[in-house]
Amino acid sequence: MTLQAVLWDMDGTLVDSEPEWARVQIELLTELGGTWTVEDCMALVGSDLSHAVEVWMARLPDGAIEPDALAERMYGEVVRALKEGVVMRPGALELLTGLKAAGIPCALVSASYRVMIDAVLSHLPPDLFDVIVAGDEVRNGKPHPEPYLKAAAELQVDPANCVVIEDSPGGTQAGTAAGAFVIAVPQWVPIPEAPRRLVLKSLESLTPDALRDLLR
Repeated sequence: MTLQAVLWDMDGTLVDSEPEWARVQIELLTELGGTWTVEDCMALVGSDLSHAVEVWMARLPDGAIEPDALAERMYGEVVRALKEGVVMRPGALELLTGLKAAGIPCALVSASYRVMIDAVLSHLPPDLFDVIVAGDEVRNGKPHPEPYLKAAAELQVDPANCVVIEDSPGGTQAGTAAGAFVIAVPQWVPIPEAPRRLVLKSLESLTPDALRDLLR
């Protein structure tokens, strides 16, 4: 097997946006009369927005807010924060630029909607990703394999010859279901070892050659 592409998750994998997501969730849901904790935030890491809205609404008093309005407010607050600046996860930018120099295609495959992806990418060098798949551009979000299958199809590569980089159990499940080799770098939620999966503490030790070796 030969490495054909690397498919990246965004939140918690490429950038350290999960703390911002947690802050906004806790502040907004508390303001609306609900109870929400860091542990609740952890349970939603990697979820798509439609599922998250269902969970948030179930924790709010009846009539507190409409689901669409809640999603808009939650997203708007996080997007505003990300437009001001982002914190890269250790080793992520170095690996991305190394893959670009090595001519290995990369895709960004996120549960976040396109507007949030654009906010994050405004802080990065241009053209690091050959394909972008946003959460509002697929029918089934992670943990369904559709986002990663869509990215591989757009890159015209075999998913089995791709490496997926993820931080959440749901995203890891999506990459595995798509048939890719998965590198899991858990930040908030533990991810167990499994076949065709490498669990690391950070991306700092990874190079393009190291990723090629995983598929040999």
